[in-house]
Amino acid sequence: MMDAITALTTRVSEARLTEPAPTEAQLTLIRQAALRAADHGNLRPWRFLEVTGDGLNRLGALYVAASQQVEAVSEPQAKRLQGLPMRAPMVIVAIARLTEHPKVPMDEQRIAAGCAVQNMLNAAFAMGLGAYWRTGALAENPYVCKGLGLSESEAIVGFLYLGQVAGEAKACPELDAQDYFKVWP
Repeated sequence: MMDAITALTTRVSEARLTEPAPTEAQLTLIRQAALRAADHGNLRPWRFLEVTGDGLNRLGALYVAASQQVEAVSEPQAKRLQGLPMRAPMVIVAIARLTEHPKVPMDEQRIAAGCAVQNMLNAAFAMGLGAYWRTGALAENPYVCKGLGLSESEAIVGFLYLGQVAGEAKACPELDAQDYFKVWP
């Protein structure tokens, strides 16, 4: 396992993933990392659904059904939607649990849930796993949300795909921090 600074400064998303899914020991660390995310008010405004095996097929079927609620879906489109969850042996659906709070706005709660996902990405990378975070129209589709059992006060912040890196790992792109950080005033 790599040290924290190396993981934080070299992490890349890996979209080409294969079996096996993370082990139970790896998942324990990924879960613990999520729970250490920055969280104003200690609200823990998140929950997660872990999807593997036949659950991936069921998630794909939910994507197809949700898309058919919006418009007619051709056979090739349905096949593509059905296969989306199969891009990895595990998908974690990250859900923000949003509540009215006098000091913690809902936007901040959603960001905290996103921070939990980032912690899971970093933990997976530090253990040599491949991972990437997806959102898109399906994350905001009411039919998908209902099918996954979300309440009216919950929102999907992303689908975290986890597995082993298929092929060669991506190189970390060179970025210059001075392009993004400036002294003010």
